[in-house]
Amino acid sequence: MQPTELDTTWQAIRARARDELTDYAFHIWIDPLAPAAAVADTLFLRAPRHIRTMVRDRYVPLLRDAARTAAAGIATVEVVDEDWSPPDTPTGAALPLEPEEGRLNPKYSFEQFVIGDGNRFAHAASLAAAEMPAQAYNPLFLHGPPGLGKTHLLHAIGNYVRRYGGLKVRYATVEAFTSEFVHTLRQGGDLHAFKERFREIDVLLIDDVQFLADKKRTKEEFFHTFNALYEAGAQLVLTSDRPPTELQGLEDRLRERFASGLVVEVERPDLEVRLAILRQRTRHDGLNEVAEDALGTIAEHVTGSVRSLEGALIRVVAYASLEGLPVSADVARSVLSRLYPRERCTLDDIRLATARSFGFEPADLLARDRRPDVAFARQVAMYLSRELTDQTLPAIGRSFGGRNHTTILHAHRRVARQIATDPDAADAVAAVQRDLDAADRVR
Repeated sequence: MQPTELDTTWQAIRARARDELTDYAFHIWIDPLAPAAAVADTLFLRAPRHIRTMVRDRYVPLLRDAARTAAAGIATVEVVDEDWSPPDTPTGAALPLEPEEGRLNPKYSFEQFVIGDGNRFAHAASLAAAEMPAQAYNPLFLHGPPGLGKTHLLHAIGNYVRRYGGLKVRYATVEAFTSEFVHTLRQGGDLHAFKERFREIDVLLIDDVQFLADKKRTKEEFFHTFNALYEAGAQLVLTSDRPPTELQGLEDRLRERFASGLVVEVERPDLEVRLAILRQRTRHDGLNEVAEDALGTIAEHVTGSVRSLEGALIRVVAYASLEGLPVSADVARSVLSRLYPRERCTLDDIRLATARSFGFEPADLLARDRRPDVAFARQVAMYLSRELTDQTLPAIGRSFGGRNHTTILHAHRRVARQIATDPDAADAVAAVQRDLDAADRVR
């Protein structure tokens, strides 16, 4: 299915699903979904982490029925995570990719970005790069923990340039760049056409460059792409979870190029900014019934990323809607204590609680012990590390004896599947969470 067909198909399915749901339910569970690919008769939808399980459990049948009604050729729907890549397609077949226009989220603008002390410099630098591409700061390198607005700024730059500058913009994650490059190589595709897509442009926006570390051939291609664009006078903006100097696994020449322009850190929002973000989100989404003290409770409880903050708001609103309750501070406290129990737990906390719950030593979870019971305990700890902290995949991998970020992804996916299908696995994970909750109450 071609990209434009994919987008059209999803819009038709969304419209059909909307007819079957309340505005609340549609906004909370369906609106955040995005089409990833259509392979054979299956539509793959990406879902943010905080709603993925609920969508899989409760809304896939509805989406499947909507697809069968509204879209010819689609018989099944699968919900996948945001790191999922489409499976290899037969030789000569086009890899399902989002259209270039669809890669920029129109909701991400400079006007919608809430400015605070932790991101003021990043916002100003991004706006300058958008107003004067390749003249103000080139390259511009934004770094910081996930969920703090780096991707928002990338899209804001792209939307601004496209709207006011009339220049050709391309946004991609490193994973998307890699997938397209590898697919071209494996299928004997037109490598020249691939290079044109990434080099015959005026502004290149690349997300999550830390994931280049494990991709030897992609690193080489990206290095030449970077050089070609820079020498041609194109603007480059890159994001990462850490500064260039801390990007392990990259050659010095790449780190030097990343650091050759302006490097800006994006920091966590303070309480005032978190509250402003929640207020803006409720205005933007028309959630006028959310009480101010409920927003205050969420802002105080969730101190990590903007993504976690917005996820918490969605959880609270969803619970109140399903239970027919007002969105009050009491409801927010109740939901966050049960569904969002540990915003500030550390990786060490999780390993200790997991080891204790399974009857092992914390060191066992760091070792290369492949016994099934130890391996499962280790995967549970990795799963909870991703669910309950804002640490990046590479950071979690390093904390588990220097394991690769793909190992963490695999563990997370496997445990998520087991929780959904195996009551014993769900109970085991819940027991660790209860241990973490009890430790938190003691503090």
